[in-house]
Amino acid sequence: MNRRNFMGIAASAASSLAFKASVHGMWQEKTPSVYPDPAIEIIDPRFAKYRVPNAAIERLYTGARWAEGPVWFGDGRYLLFSDIPNNRILRWLEETGEVSVFRSPANNSNGNCRDRQGRLVTCEHDSRRVTRTEYDGSITVLVDQFQGKKLNAPNDLAVHSDGGIWFSDPGYGIMSNYEGHKAAFELPANLYRIDPTTREVAIVASDMQKPNGLCFSPDEKRLYVADSGIAKQPGDPQPIRVYDVENGTRLTNGRMFANMAPGLADGIRCDADGNVWASAGWAGTASFNGVHVFAPDGKLIGKIHLPEICANLCFGGAKRNRLFMAASQSLYAVYVDAQGAQMP
Repeated sequence: MNRRNFMGIAASAASSLAFKASVHGMWQEKTPSVYPDPAIEIIDPRFAKYRVPNAAIERLYTGARWAEGPVWFGDGRYLLFSDIPNNRILRWLEETGEVSVFRSPANNSNGNCRDRQGRLVTCEHDSRRVTRTEYDGSITVLVDQFQGKKLNAPNDLAVHSDGGIWFSDPGYGIMSNYEGHKAAFELPANLYRIDPTTREVAIVASDMQKPNGLCFSPDEKRLYVADSGIAKQPGDPQPIRVYDVENGTRLTNGRMFANMAPGLADGIRCDADGNVWASAGWAGTASFNGVHVFAPDGKLIGKIHLPEICANLCFGGAKRNRLFMAASQSLYAVYVDAQGAQMP
């Protein structure tokens, strides 16, 4: 079965379960948005060109418990995103705005992405594994252990152009029964790579408290990783780290790229210009919540303010210039004059 058939099956299955978002509390603005949207803040002049003056932030859906892991399927014109505590993956359809249940139960799925063949790759908390959804809808387990020990709870992932799958394993899914099931840690919180040919798994970084969201620079010479571990001492940084990528298989020269304190970053994505768009929250102040944008030199250049803590994000739409943001109970989107670097 080819990818087109897979997309058709997925769309049909989701449509059969579709529900009108308006029936389930889709938020609609009662007053027109002001242009330019004041919630899109220019901090450094370099960010000005990325703001579309007559584009506003939209809430596409609300009704999740903790929305995560958005991934765009351009060939189907839909977005998938996880609702971890509700144990489901949801699908938002661009053409109609409808939201449907794509998969339930979903093993408390968290991060999602697509491999270079367009297949869905998912981090599952409850099953403590990374899986791939084949074109016929069947599920292949890519990894669920390392050196004979169970993974903690894979969290987020990125795919290199060579097909290697890089994923983080901080273990949030086994820290309580809310997003998985409570269990003992058998491994440290590591960052791993799955070899695309041999399927061998290797640790590529072990110097973070809680490696979380990750993304490659457009040229894949650098890997950015958000460390969402709680600072050990007041005033300690809450870093987004950056590493040099050697031969597409290993990391060197790990260092701090940006400091998210007093809050932290979760999911992150690069645009085609090399800027890092980071979800932001947990600072204790509403003004911190949303997306923080960093230039390649690590300087904060802009913010997208949201009324909820943002967990993850991705670029999508026909031109990869629509930023989708999974934020607490809701899904938001805004058009920007930037294009996502992540492929496909």
